[in-house]
Amino acid sequence: MDAPIPIDTAKPHPARMYDWFLGGKDNYPVDEELGRQLVAFAPPIPVMARMNRAFMHRATRWVAGQGVRQFLDIGTGIPTEPNLHQVAQGIAADARIVYCDNDPIVLVHAEALLRGTPEGAVDYVQADARDTAAIVERARRTLDFERPVALSLIALLHFIGDEDGAYELVERLKEALAPGSYLVMSHLTPDFHPEEASKKVIDLYRAGGLTMDMRSRDRFARFFEGLEVVAPGIVAAEEWHPELGEPVPGQEGVHSGAYVAVARKA
Repeated sequence: MDAPIPIDTAKPHPARMYDWFLGGKDNYPVDEELGRQLVAFAPPIPVMARMNRAFMHRATRWVAGQGVRQFLDIGTGIPTEPNLHQVAQGIAADARIVYCDNDPIVLVHAEALLRGTPEGAVDYVQADARDTAAIVERARRTLDFERPVALSLIALLHFIGDEDGAYELVERLKEALAPGSYLVMSHLTPDFHPEEASKKVIDLYRAGGLTMDMRSRDRFARFFEGLEVVAPGIVAAEEWHPELGEPVPGQEGVHSGAYVAVARKA
C-alpha cells in the first residue's frame, strides 16, 4: 500500500464532497461549504449522488454475473458500505478488486477498503487518474490484465476537462484491458436541466477551484468508441437495469442528472 501524503484541507476535493453528500463524516469545512452552496441551489443533489452510487452497485452485480472476476475502480472515493468489492464478492467470493484515488484521506480509510473475502483480494493504489501507467503497473500486483477486467469510472470524468486529457486517459486504460473486459461509467450531463442551472453548478465548482465539465450525450459517447455498449445503452442512471437493485429513498420525481453506460471490449 502506498505511503501517506499530506491532506490539503484548504481546497475542496470531489471524494470528500461526495462523502458529505452521502451523509458521511470524512470531510472538511471547505468541502461542506461548497457542498452546502450546491445543495442550496439544487436540493436534490444528495439523492442524485445516491442514485449514482446505486447504479454502481447494479452495474457491478451485472458485470460479475457475466463472469468477470477482476475490477479496477478509479476515483473510488471514501468507503461507503456496501462498497464495490462487497458487491462483487457477494456475487463471486473470489473476485479481485483494486481501488484507486488521489485524495490522501481515502488512503487513511484504505483499511476499510481492504476487508474482503479470504478467497478474493482487495488492494488500493494512491494515484491521479491521469497517471494511467502508474495505475496499471501497480494494479498488476493484484489483477491479471491478460484476463477480463471491469474498469469503473464512476462520477469521475466530469472532474477532468478535455484539455487535461480526459479522452486520452480513457483510451490508454482501454488499451490495457484484455478482450472481454468492460468499461462502466457514469458522468454528469447538462442535457436534462436548464442551461442556466447547469452553468450555475459549473460556476460554483470552478469558484471552489475544481474542474467541472458536464458533457452532452455525444461527448459522453466518445468515451466508448471501439467498445460494444450493452443494453439498455446510454441512459440516465436510474434507467439502467433498475431491477438489479432497490430504489433510492427519495428518488421518485428526481432525475439523476447523469448518463451511464456499460460497454464490452471485443
